Amino acid sequence: MARAKTFLRNCFSSPVNTVISLLILAWLATTIPSFLNWSVFSAVWTGNSARDCANIDAACWLLVKLRYRQILFGGYPVDEVWRIVLCFILGAAAFIFISLPLTRNKVSTSIAFLIVFPIVAGILLRGGLFGLEPVPTSHWGGLMLTLVVAFWTIASTLPLGLGLALARRSKLPVISTLAVFYIDLVRGLPLVGVLFLAIVLFPLFMPPGVEINALVRTLIAFSLFNAAIMAEVIRGGIQSVPKGQYEAATSLGLSHWQAMRLCIIPPALKAALPGIVNLSIAIMKETTIVLMAGMYDFLGVLQSSLIDPEWLIGDQIRQTAYFFAGLVFFAICFSLSRYSLHIERKLSPQASR
Repeated sequence: MARAKTFLRNCFSSPVNTVISLLILAWLATTIPSFLNWSVFSAVWTGNSARDCANIDAACWLLVKLRYRQILFGGYPVDEVWRIVLCFILGAAAFIFISLPLTRNKVSTSIAFLIVFPIVAGILLRGGLFGLEPVPTSHWGGLMLTLVVAFWTIASTLPLGLGLALARRSKLPVISTLAVFYIDLVRGLPLVGVLFLAIVLFPLFMPPGVEINALVRTLIAFSLFNAAIMAEVIRGGIQSVPKGQYEAATSLGLSHWQAMRLCIIPPALKAALPGIVNLSIAIMKETTIVLMAGMYDFLGVLQSSLIDPEWLIGDQIRQTAYFFAGLVFFAICFSLSRYSLHIERKLSPQASR
């Protein structure tokens, strides 16, 4: 309540702020009613086919209702969807456990989670082991595929970026030069070009009969590209740590790697947390270009609906599909940003007092 009062007081604290606030309120007053009418009151919520949305100038939520299974799971077999749900439950449970205040050794627990969970999720989703029916990655799609690509990229980019950042600061000229060359080269390329190389050109250089899964090549391309960007984010965090902190660690008899692991890397990651979360949000949005590899992610499934002759009945279908996609991406990215602010507050010096 106090924050709301402070916000309102600042909005009308001066003549300029008052005019701007009134203009914004006037714009909202003219925009929100029509938006609510389009998205809620006049929208189509029930029906059995696309014909129920014909000749209606409002949102057609029937598209999401009738195609929710494809939107969520793509072409994954219906009888095996429980494996996706189990992966989500395991990941959410582990995340909640790590976030609990009573959990000790959160760094070690997080590292173990980033190592173990992708293996468990891969076995569950791909199948072929422990009696699970094999499901080829060509059947993966929808929001599931988006989350798989995003989680894998973030989980693999953090250690790769940290290693590149440390290599760039190495006192060995060969290692630092190679790290600088890789980071500058990859950062100068567009992700679309890197993905094109992985999907189209890479198979041309492989021996006959050797073929790597398209999803695996896509994941590797995402990881290698974003690792170079993550390396610069973490390097900025390392450079923010005072030089005296390293000197104090070595004066206590710690080796170089002990000083880096105990005294440099933890505060560096803390300082780089906003940049890490920003890159994670960018990765989440970048997943939409996997459509280049012939895989239909969350946005790809919605776009495929737009070219389905059954749903070629008007612009309301396209508007609804992209509006729904924007809502989902906003919810995920906004949650990431809010959680990062929560972590920053907990790690701030004021919170520890």
